[in-house]
Amino acid sequence: MAKVISISNQKGGVGKTTTTGAVASGFKLKGYRVLCVDLDSQSNLSFSAGAETDDCTTVYEVLKGDAKASAAIQNTSSFDVIASNILLSGIELEFTQTGREYLLKEALSSIKDNYDYIFIDTPPALSILTVNAFTASDYIIIPMVADIFSLQGIAQLSETINRVRAYCNSSLKIEGIILTKFNKRTVLGREIKGTAELIADELNTSLFNATIRASVALTEAQTNQQNIHDYSPKNGAALDYLEFVNELLERGI
Repeated sequence: MAKVISISNQKGGVGKTTTTGAVASGFKLKGYRVLCVDLDSQSNLSFSAGAETDDCTTVYEVLKGDAKASAAIQNTSSFDVIASNILLSGIELEFTQTGREYLLKEALSSIKDNYDYIFIDTPPALSILTVNAFTASDYIIIPMVADIFSLQGIAQLSETINRVRAYCNSSLKIEGIILTKFNKRTVLGREIKGTAELIADELNTSLFNATIRASVALTEAQTNQQNIHDYSPKNGAALDYLEFVNELLERGI
């Protein structure tokens, strides 16, 4: 049965989608069966994987109950994906029924045996979609960049995680914080890393040993609808993400 992992931070621009795609494709590169679920109405993960987002079954129809999860799966060269589209942006007002926090968990239950890993790319907001992702997940990975606003986003994210643990998913675990767009040679980078370690301790988690350096190749790969490991396998960021995948495996994830 698949391990379900959400990649989340309330702040945008910290590399959630990039990390989701790079880690998922890294696991597939190692021979694992991988599915990604795009829960962001901007559909950036879906686009970067080369998936269709219009005139097809998406996660929106799955959450509404109009389609089974298996009918929404698209096979791409990077990983299987359940795509999203702009219709997700109105879901907060549309889904008001009791139990709406469990819609994704129930939808994925029928396909979890088909995969080793399911990665969820969450939106940059603490919405019902984020709550659905956390309710369905075993683990959360928090990407952050070396700035104070990213740290504030983590503090707010922690409150949502605690609420989900209390009411929807008591076994949810924050697996760790991964530093993205990171330059260890700068004073600011080293200072933020130290602060991130303190925050990780407060969240009863840890800072991953792996860090992800900034690279134009990451954006180029997404623009060309390729994963970074196919687009530029020797690129520094690609190697960083493979190191991160290895660290997750060493942790038993």
